[in-house]
Amino acid sequence: MNLPRLALLAMSAALPLSAAAHGYISAPESRGYQCKLGVNTNCGAIQWEPQSLEAPSGWPAGGPPDQHIASAGHDSFAELDVQTKTRWAKRKINAGQNNFTWTFTANHVTRNWRYYITKAGWSRAQKLTRASFESTPFCTVNGNMTQPPMQVTHSCNVPSRNGYHIILGVWEIGDTTNSFYNVLDVKFPAATSQATD
Repeated sequence: MNLPRLALLAMSAALPLSAAAHGYISAPESRGYQCKLGVNTNCGAIQWEPQSLEAPSGWPAGGPPDQHIASAGHDSFAELDVQTKTRWAKRKINAGQNNFTWTFTANHVTRNWRYYITKAGWSRAQKLTRASFESTPFCTVNGNMTQPPMQVTHSCNVPSRNGYHIILGVWEIGDTTNSFYNVLDVKFPAATSQATD
């Protein structure tokens, strides 16, 4: 048997499922993409592959485990799960219509895209859990089980919030049992000084 071929097969088996690369939210820039851009620093491996945040579908019942939502449950991207008031760069946002753009490196057949937001009063200094987010998406876009272009933009009505919040974008694939999970650190105009975190 060809030993180099065996070694290659073993190496391929050891690669994470996400190694083929897929997609990320490029505007407003997701946490992982801001690592690639150098806006967020000390991010670890995600800076080279922000498109690889893949986990089982089914959010919120399924998907990545609590406290590992930002990393999509990947140990190699665990730096993304650190959560404090000041750790991550925030993009300014207003309530109402906003555009969210996904950039794909592999544009899979798509079931849908869904967007969730943290609840008023969520803990900004604790790792993200399902309890941090509203259980119902504020925006859902049907993928119609078709293959999207390499970049798509969705116009969504973002609910009103104050100060620092997180938006979770879920891209549910139609030809696998997985989805892609991206968190966006955003900052709304604050109604009070206490809400400016």
